[in-house]
Amino acid sequence: MRNKLLVSTLFLAALSPFTAASAQTDPAVLTPERVFANPSLAGPVARGVTLSPDGELVAFLRSREDDVDVLDLWAAPTGEGEPFKLIDARALVPDAGELSEAEKARRERMRISQRGVVEYSWDQQGRYILAPLEGDIFLAERAGGAVRRLTETEADEIDAKVSPKGSYVSFVRDQDLVVVDLASGAETPITDDGDGLITWATAEFIAQEEMDRDTGYWWSPDERFIALQRTDESSVDVIPRLDITGGGATTVQQRYPRAGRPNAVVELYVRDLVGGGRVKVDLGENTDIYLARVNWSADGRTLYVQRQSRDQKRLDLMSVDPATGVSRVIATQRSDAWVPLTNDFKALDNGDFIWSSEETGWRHLYLHNREGRRLRAITRGPWPVKSLNGVNQQTGEVFFTASMRAGRELPIEQQLFRASLRRAIEPVAVTPAGGWWSASVNQTGTAFVGNYSDLDTPAQSGLYRADGTFVRWIEQNRLDEDHPMRPYVSRRGEVTFGTLPSHGETLVWQMTTPPGFDPSKQYPVVMQVYGGPSGGGVRRSWQGATNQLLTEAGYIVFRLDNRGEGDRSAAFKQALYLKMGQPEVEDQVLGANYLRSLPFVDDSRIAAMGWSYGGFMTLHMLTEPKMALTSAISGAPVTDWSLYDTHYTERFMSTPQANAEGYAASDVVDQLDRLTGRLLLMHGMADDNVILENSTRTIDALQASSTPFELMLYPGQRHGIRGNERQLQQWRTYLDFLDRTIGTRSPAARD
Repeated sequence: MRNKLLVSTLFLAALSPFTAASAQTDPAVLTPERVFANPSLAGPVARGVTLSPDGELVAFLRSREDDVDVLDLWAAPTGEGEPFKLIDARALVPDAGELSEAEKARRERMRISQRGVVEYSWDQQGRYILAPLEGDIFLAERAGGAVRRLTETEADEIDAKVSPKGSYVSFVRDQDLVVVDLASGAETPITDDGDGLITWATAEFIAQEEMDRDTGYWWSPDERFIALQRTDESSVDVIPRLDITGGGATTVQQRYPRAGRPNAVVELYVRDLVGGGRVKVDLGENTDIYLARVNWSADGRTLYVQRQSRDQKRLDLMSVDPATGVSRVIATQRSDAWVPLTNDFKALDNGDFIWSSEETGWRHLYLHNREGRRLRAITRGPWPVKSLNGVNQQTGEVFFTASMRAGRELPIEQQLFRASLRRAIEPVAVTPAGGWWSASVNQTGTAFVGNYSDLDTPAQSGLYRADGTFVRWIEQNRLDEDHPMRPYVSRRGEVTFGTLPSHGETLVWQMTTPPGFDPSKQYPVVMQVYGGPSGGGVRRSWQGATNQLLTEAGYIVFRLDNRGEGDRSAAFKQALYLKMGQPEVEDQVLGANYLRSLPFVDDSRIAAMGWSYGGFMTLHMLTEPKMALTSAISGAPVTDWSLYDTHYTERFMSTPQANAEGYAASDVVDQLDRLTGRLLLMHGMADDNVILENSTRTIDALQASSTPFELMLYPGQRHGIRGNERQLQQWRTYLDFLDRTIGTRSPAARD
């Protein structure tokens, strides 16, 4: 369950009277109709920004002005020159057809909701950019900018890549891996028996959904070998799932590995493109493991595999001979709770490698030699590394992002820092403090694309030298008179931040007040919550337009990151181990009590809203007497963790067999007799992640107890509600429900 800040709806309703009346008299009032229309209020935001391997060109995805849901591929020189469109999605494929079910599922796992060019990749020479487009593959040649179509078939080609030296293109078609020689155009099937429950070179459901691994094959740097996985789903339970659309319903026999039940069997092989042979990698006798990560050494002579135990308390780093498949464990990480997976492994040219660990209680980077022996700590201190972003092997500089200042944790901000491979130094901030930075460092570690926002700055992207010197804008996204958000800026609410103590930890919160806020008056509050393992939601960054819809309706918007939420210390994250739904709700109670201590809060009008894990949270908050919520909106909630998948659930809760007490305590159906207020329940009727059964069992229990509640089901929608039209309906419904329960039409307001 990757963190997703999604929104949902209930039934078609008019705008809140508060919002509608204000909008009629003041054009600066933001409305749902404007939020879910083109052009996007976010402005010209560059997505998926990367530098070419030589650092001379920047590529990025940009929404079309006439349709925010369609992306084109753009490029810009790192020196002088204006950005230019490299691939026009509509020009190449004017009439986008229906995606295959496999591709729909893959995009759902990757949280891709747009069409057009949604992903792309460089070869390591920087000569080509490969872009899958509506099921086929296009190759853009950097020299001259020519774009050629490589495939035009009935089947979808997915997970397409350019080989490291640019000699080949590879992709998965009909569950088999195919390689195309770019010089001759000849196709070579690498596998030919993918069918039914056997799939080659594709990450299995669990890897895509929960392990942040979206691929199932890996080229060696010298193009001699391809490591590829084979997945056998025959052991996975079949869970019949109704896929209900506006045109009818079908029964999908979904292979879904529920907590405590069998996973797919995943094997790893290496294909030798020179010799033509294929060997199986020795992953050990126990097949009930996770293939967590696969990386190559810089010279292509060693394959590194991270193997995670089923209980996730052990992570082994294995060194594999690609010619024979023989493996050995060279390093191991252990935890009494779980060992987190990261993308912090980096093989260096001299044979050493960087790998992160939480063994000190904080995630930090360490240098190892090729045999796995730890040489030194690269970072240290009471703060966590968020990600390893790049390395300059000539200077020994290591670039990483972290939320800290002056050697102490600062969860609400994020910066790019540099440390050293060669000696222990205090990290040096590369980017300024005061907001939220992410970065994509080029292959040589000499430049980076920096993405930044703060409370007054919408998301912008620029090119920088490794020392942080600004070079040029990629998308400045300046909030000037032409920006689509400009007419509504004057009514943005004031955002404040604060902390609350909880069980020896420090919780962070943020509060946004309505326009024209008067502290002598009392206001209703909407508590936005996710609450589960994620990157955290309290950030000193640009606030989304939907947040302003709530403040325009007269609500204070409050968000608190409880224990278990956010990339913080191991102890902070592990507070929910074996007891999800308990410490998180305890902390939200602290937040509610704090709100009630404020003279400008109407303590009889507090609501909560959340989706996915946030939906699970809002149900538990609405059944917790100490919260005393007036109403809550729960979208796509997990209501029984035994219905959810293995890797996510067992990481935090173990299995239903080993932790029956914890599973029982987290089952909200047994607590519905304690509802303190009105409930709005929502779910996509084709959800293949948190399946609809989670909500239907709640519906059944509420009806059986004659308990009134409100319901909105979305035909054809999966785990998120997609498209401007449906999201507009969603937010109209949000505002209507809130207005009737805590807003101007609520009983408390009338009193």
